[in-house]
Amino acid sequence: QVRLVESGGGLVQAGDSLRLSCAHSGGVFYMYTMAWFRQTPGKEREFVATITPSGGRTYYDDSVRDRFTISRDNNKNTVDLQMNTLKPEVTAVYYCATKFGGYNGRYKSENDYDYWGQGTQVTVSS
Repeated sequence: QVRLVESGGGLVQAGDSLRLSCAHSGGVFYMYTMAWFRQTPGKEREFVATITPSGGRTYYDDSVRDRFTISRDNNKNTVDLQMNTLKPEVTAVYYCATKFGGYNGRYKSENDYDYWGQGTQVTVSS
């Protein structure tokens, strides 16, 4: 059974940076697509970024493309989300998600993913 554990969330000020990390276990990590989603109260979970199993391709929501970077370390079985120049509107619970395979596609729907972490809160104050 695949397990995902996020870390790195917290309370920061507008303009600060934050790095989230997700540890993957229970599967052959380099065979899994990884992604980050976020959710605010009363809203559906929304796509943030995804990275192919090899790390060769990344895809972002337009709202974060210039400020967030997704990366993975296939030796450490981790995926990170570097978030720069944070704004209050990105306050949300951030979730790590994974699906087996997906070597060529861009998977932006939560229905594409099979396993989820418990989420980590990111709060940006103005």
